[in-house]
Amino acid sequence: MPSMSESERIALAARLHVALRRKHGRVTDTEWMATNAEYAAEIVRMTRAHAADTKDEELYLLATRLEQAMEPLARAARLAARQPDGQPPTPPPRYVGGLR
Repeated sequence: MPSMSESERIALAARLHVALRRKHGRVTDTEWMATNAEYAAEIVRMTRAHAADTKDEELYLLATRLEQAMEPLARAARLAARQPDGQPPTPPPRYVGGLR
């Protein structure tokens, strides 16, 4: 899958935001979701949990698309975080206490 532009990631995040708002009353930050790999990963985790609980295939598919779209940013963040000696960094703290 070719890498998505930022505007394409924002459009996908907006679709997920609307679906979560409509189906679960969940409010998300669309722009942050499209630019921050850690926040997006937490949204994907939370969305998949909702999708599993409600057997909502649309939410599951949107979460998967977001995960795929964010992979280049997540990979770049992992590479940037590597220690100068090539060792992986200590794990960063989770997204500020997780989502509520």
